Amino acid sequence: MSLERVPDLTSLRLLVAVVEAGSIGRAARTVGLTQQAASDRLRAMESQVGVTLLHRTRQGSTPTEAGTVLAGWATRLLEVAAEVAEGIATLRADRTARLRVASSMTIAEHLVPRWLLVLRQRAEASGTPPPAVELLATNSVRVLAAVEDGDVDLGFVEGTDVPGTVRSRELLADHLVVVVAPGHPWTRRRRPVDAAELAATPLVAREVGSGTRDVLERALAVLGLRPVAPAVELSTATSVREAVRAGTGVAVLSRLAVADDVDAGRLRVVAVRGLDLSRTLRAVWTGAARMPPGPARELLEVASVSR
Repeated sequence: MSLERVPDLTSLRLLVAVVEAGSIGRAARTVGLTQQAASDRLRAMESQVGVTLLHRTRQGSTPTEAGTVLAGWATRLLEVAAEVAEGIATLRADRTARLRVASSMTIAEHLVPRWLLVLRQRAEASGTPPPAVELLATNSVRVLAAVEDGDVDLGFVEGTDVPGTVRSRELLADHLVVVVAPGHPWTRRRRPVDAAELAATPLVAREVGSGTRDVLERALAVLGLRPVAPAVELSTATSVREAVRAGTGVAVLSRLAVADDVDAGRLRVVAVRGLDLSRTLRAVWTGAARMPPGPARELLEVASVSR
């Protein structure tokens, strides 16, 4: 089915207005056109559909039989178009009112709360209602899955790389550190721990799929090392940190996650020789390289400047 002869909505609105007003001039004012522009549009529409639609006289304009039929069809089409416009407005309002975010645990605990506060402050300053935020805090693998499946609008991950199926933006650099309780034997060492010794030590570790664990395993693999099985696996950086504080063992965590405990003397950082534990924290999403306007793009902008 070809739509080449179907006039645009503005032309159809103009035709209906002429039929109702009996005058091209009055119809032009109704749809916001000059009389000359309206006349030109009507003639172009007659050329497009291939029939005469109006009888033009000095007293006004009246529809031909074909014009009456087309005006009737146009009225129905315009009603449907109005419903579609209202539906789109509803979709946009819902999109504006709701923001679905997934974040790795470290970012969710130490960065996202501040970003969301800034987002709310920006909304209040502009006089618009802040979005209702749904935050899923999980490991980086699950964040990527949620983004790829369309379950969230924006994700934040930690690790070494992201798949080509998503868009990404680097936000800031992070670094993993080896931490122990103050009474651990490693705190009395004069020399840094060797990477091979760290690999041979059962750690208090995050679960498989965690960006923190992935970075450590990849860094060891570069040196031809493979870590032994963990002493215990836990699902959050907080639980790992608390286990180490209780004397359970050694852990590798983001410096963001341990900064307060290190400053307070509740944890000690142990130097490791020859192991690159740097990583990049990223935002991930699907769709266009530049996000459409809305709270997800605003949150991305906040995260990009809050370094």
